[in-house]
Amino acid sequence: MACKRKLFCQHGKICYAISLHKEYLVRDISDLLFRLRGGKFAYRHSFESFPTIVKGHFSPILRQLKGVDLQLQRNKEKNLRLAGAQIDGIVIYPGETFSFWRMVGKPTARKGYLPGLTISGSSFLSDIGGGLCQLANLIHWLVLNSPLFVSELHHHSDALFPDERRKVPFGTGTSVFYKNVDYRFLNNTSQPLQLRIWVKDGYLYGELRAQQPFDFFYRIVEEGHHFVQEADLAYYRCSQIYKETYRREDKTLLCRTLVLDNHSRVMYDPSLIPQDEIWSAQDNKGL
Repeated sequence: MACKRKLFCQHGKICYAISLHKEYLVRDISDLLFRLRGGKFAYRHSFESFPTIVKGHFSPILRQLKGVDLQLQRNKEKNLRLAGAQIDGIVIYPGETFSFWRMVGKPTARKGYLPGLTISGSSFLSDIGGGLCQLANLIHWLVLNSPLFVSELHHHSDALFPDERRKVPFGTGTSVFYKNVDYRFLNNTSQPLQLRIWVKDGYLYGELRAQQPFDFFYRIVEEGHHFVQEADLAYYRCSQIYKETYRREDKTLLCRTLVLDNHSRVMYDPSLIPQDEIWSAQDNKGL
């Protein structure tokens, strides 16, 4: 069997650093071209909350993850406080784009960030500022429940952990990695919108706020959720995620859009999969 050729970035720390800075340069050039074409990034804050809550959500910061040092989870709380403070109050005016990393900046020890859990491929690592995916996930959930247009999103490709106090459908998160793996959305509405972010009593909170209610509201639903063992003997987590749009006036369903067709390899111990959620390969083909 032929050996898989190594990427340049895999030939040691120096090569990795060179590759990383190359990606930074590509991103900087891309953002410059975006602005030259008339694109605008959100940057203005207001700490007087807009009157209408479009969507609110909260999630626990500490989760019992098998094989993960709990101290990395504790450190994550401080990282989320620091990053959340940079985003809290941001106003996204019509035509502006929100960029996660342009708001947060590079998470460094000098700024107070601590080592936290990060994911590289399907491996768990510790790095300064780890855990900020939870903040990006929360923001994406708020945006999904709105008319805003997501312009950059990077899904986690694998099911890395079993459910533990999960409140949203699996697969509705996003990966972020400074600064070339970003999360961005465009305010394609006619009114300014505001994000409020805060940490309290072990939970991360977020709200998407508006000056006035929209004529529509949204629901994110998951269907066909199951696990299946496939020909490679690995288990996969499968489901379909839909976004439903309703008219607020009479709650009429106007449209239903497939957001994501999940097929994620399970990277944790398969014995932790609930037995009643495992389908046979034949059941899976019947979908």
